[in-house]
Amino acid sequence: MSEASISQKIPTEVIGLCDRLREKGKRGWIVGGCVRDMLSGRVVSDWDIATDALPQEVQKIFSKVIPTGIAHGTVTVLHHGKRYEVTTLRGETTYSDGRHPDAVHFVGDITADLARRDFTFNAIAIDPVSGLIIDPFEGRKDLEKKILRAVGNAEERFSEDGLRVLRAARFAATLEADLDPDTEKAISRTLDTFKKVSAERVRDEWVKTMKAKRPSRAFEIMRTSGILAITCPELLEGVGMEQNKHHAYDVWTHGMECMNACAGDPILRIAALLHDVGKPRTRAVSEKTKDYTFYDHDQVGAEIAHPIAARLKFSNDERARIVDLVRHHLFHYTDEWNDATVRRWMKRVGVDRIQDLYLLNEADVRSKGLEGPPDLNPLEKLKAHVAKVEEQGAALSTRDLAIDGRDLMTELGLKPGPILGKILNALLEDVIADPAKNERESLVARARELAEETRAEPATEAQKKKG
Repeated sequence: MSEASISQKIPTEVIGLCDRLREKGKRGWIVGGCVRDMLSGRVVSDWDIATDALPQEVQKIFSKVIPTGIAHGTVTVLHHGKRYEVTTLRGETTYSDGRHPDAVHFVGDITADLARRDFTFNAIAIDPVSGLIIDPFEGRKDLEKKILRAVGNAEERFSEDGLRVLRAARFAATLEADLDPDTEKAISRTLDTFKKVSAERVRDEWVKTMKAKRPSRAFEIMRTSGILAITCPELLEGVGMEQNKHHAYDVWTHGMECMNACAGDPILRIAALLHDVGKPRTRAVSEKTKDYTFYDHDQVGAEIAHPIAARLKFSNDERARIVDLVRHHLFHYTDEWNDATVRRWMKRVGVDRIQDLYLLNEADVRSKGLEGPPDLNPLEKLKAHVAKVEEQGAALSTRDLAIDGRDLMTELGLKPGPILGKILNALLEDVIADPAKNERESLVARARELAEETRAEPATEAQKKKG
């Protein structure tokens, strides 16, 4: 890519911002990830600017400036309706917390600023006005060869900021790059610094990794380097664990391939990564077939996935989604399933999880490693059957019933309490078995029967004491 063609790829607003700095006797360069992505033909989402102007000078040069990280030389400039991070060229001191420099000092040399960065392909600067590339560590060459190399001494870089080892794994996947040998060796030597990284930052790197074509490249590096033993040792239980005749891969490899094959957003792919995490703790040998079984691995897996998702600080909604998908990923549709069976399955897994489960199941089937085309026919039949049931408008939750709790209180004289939910759930089971029963009069009659049966039940010890 020539310097002229590079300038053509830079937005005019960014060039204008640097022009403004030059008018005031200062310089501006685009740096970091935006340069890396532009040179590799990727879409650039954010443009970061480095400048030899001090933060206070930047505040005077531009009319709208937010001092977002002024202590470390960074301000946010509002320019033509967009936000741009503008950071003064700087050097850094020690990193006592393993994540942030204890202090920074401003420098006037762009090369000195690039020397503090993590990887060579992130240590390239471009003058957007002239298109001149500043590449003191041959990052462009590494980018072309798809080599991931630390700037300077890898062990020093990783000892400064513990997150860098996880970023190395992530970039290896997203850029489909190979680790430079010295850079790879330095990861396992600096894990004490990595242990200082917050769970939130680990989670964020996992999410970013899931945007790669094959996230497994990152997780293999995490496994061999020791990163995964710190963040998610439960996954390592599947390494080398042989499965049965239905799988050619061990549990670990199947999980990697399922994650790669799963077409979806990052949270869905994380569920794919964890979907068989319960297999190592449920493996047994069948006396009949003499082959391995994994009974209830879906339920056990959900119990394991919950603390993993909590430990990595996923939101409540994300955690629920991951755990639900692990719990319900295992289903075997056959022609014996009738409409009621399908409705019960839909109710059990939750209507809002069905599309995710389709994608996860397809990835699961495609990643068994067996010869011949994967058998997706049962999944396609289930999709068609679910579509048919949905078209019928069947009730799948108590909200879909022709009566609600207020009706029960009015018609039956019941008081608010657990009995309302108990009766509504029983009515839903009746309606799932026969949708024709979802009619107000018949539901009220059946509710009256259920209420009488409940009143006739022997009191529990707790109720006796309360009475």
